[in-house]
Amino acid sequence: MPQCGCDEYHKRMRWAGAALRRSGVACIYLTHGTFVGPDALGILAEVGRVFPTASEAVRGVVKRIVDKVAGEAGNYTAEYAARLEASLHKPGQRLIPVRLFRWSSENHHIGRADGAVRLIDELASREFPLKGSVLLWGHSHAGNVFALATNLLGGDREKIRRFFEAAEVYYRRPVVGRVDVPVWKRVRKLLEREAPAAVGLPLDIVTFGTPIRYGWDSAGYAKLLHFVNHRAAEGLPEYRAVFPPKLDDIKTGANGDYLQQLGIAGTNVMPGMLTWRTWLADQRLNRLLQGDMRHRDTLERFQAGAIVPDEGTTLLVDYDRPEGGIAQHIAGHAVYTRQQWMLFHAEEVARRLYEAV
Repeated sequence: MPQCGCDEYHKRMRWAGAALRRSGVACIYLTHGTFVGPDALGILAEVGRVFPTASEAVRGVVKRIVDKVAGEAGNYTAEYAARLEASLHKPGQRLIPVRLFRWSSENHHIGRADGAVRLIDELASREFPLKGSVLLWGHSHAGNVFALATNLLGGDREKIRRFFEAAEVYYRRPVVGRVDVPVWKRVRKLLEREAPAAVGLPLDIVTFGTPIRYGWDSAGYAKLLHFVNHRAAEGLPEYRAVFPPKLDDIKTGANGDYLQQLGIAGTNVMPGMLTWRTWLADQRLNRLLQGDMRHRDTLERFQAGAIVPDEGTTLLVDYDRPEGGIAQHIAGHAVYTRQQWMLFHAEEVARRLYEAV
């Protein structure tokens, strides 16, 4: 790969940008994964029920602090978004805006469900410059936020009803019935009236290191591409991961993205009992989304070593052994959001999703 900023780099990035423009991409959203959002513990969500304005202000402060600490390690920064937007652009041509979509980053069903609801609300409320498509890039469990969104956008009325009823205790106060997370009520009404056209434009989705969790509803998206950091192991098919991984290999990221392998269904961090409405909604969503899965089957799922989703095109990419310690590469999970791989990702997205147009 040419060095960021050199002439060859700009030439190739502009080629990718031209492919996106020809295909009518109206906007790109970059979405971070788990634990690097503004409310990884769900505390501000509880504050927001009573003081919504203050909660949003604090979220912004927290996210800026997280960005300073995490940088590009499994996190999309404002600097990354600005460079991607500028690099894809050619003077005199239509600009493709690159935006950041932020969700709480909680590692459980209701956290990802809330992210999906807020994403639909964001897209439905935007006026895009042309009627093309929206390109979503999601790292880690942001891909599962997208997956839930496709199920809501592509679902029938009964599917939508079951989802919102399972989560109702989260956004509507029991007994008194007052809605204290209004975005949920707003999106529910929108979907019951307009799904799957609620967001206005088709969604083209790219995931990076997303653990296999929920299925995708093809009626809720147009195109789907997955990147997985993976190094094939001797004696195993290319599409399978080694289990159990060796501790030294995890610490050095020897065979790829271990968090993508280990973050599969059954590995949630439960909401605290003090946030009992969140906890109860998560339990009900678990029964709806993964009701056929038992905790004792988790080991069997790990042993299967599945890293390739059932839908979309998956690229198994050897990103080379990462530099630094596990805090820098996060067990091989942080590579995707580094600017040094921006050109590679942009070119592959252009080729795989748009160059045939």
